[in-house]
Amino acid sequence: MTCLTLVTGARAADRERAIAAALVPGRHTAIILEGLADANSPLVYDESDASADSRLQVIRIAPGCLCCTGHLVLRVTLHRILRRPPAQLFISLADASHLERLRASLSSAPYDALLRLSPDLAV
Repeated sequence: MTCLTLVTGARAADRERAIAAALVPGRHTAIILEGLADANSPLVYDESDASADSRLQVIRIAPGCLCCTGHLVLRVTLHRILRRPPAQLFISLADASHLERLRASLSSAPYDALLRLSPDLAV
């Protein structure tokens, strides 16, 4: 079962630094981030670099409420990730106003059998 952590905070850079600090080296981890990469993000790496950690999968999706307008994009992304389930999954939320609705969605079928929600990481 994949451990899922929802990451909230006002600034993308802060959320990404918090995720980078929580990573366990060598552990298969997937990260879903909303929006474009900041050049200073610790989660930006060159995928063509042979030394890049292949156990880390960073996916960026268009910003939008992940329980409303971005729900379909999130579901498609989750299904792709969960084909080869990582040990840890982080989802960075640009807007946490519907956090409880998102948690409820991720706690229901089919995700209840695939994901174990951990406490949120608020920065």
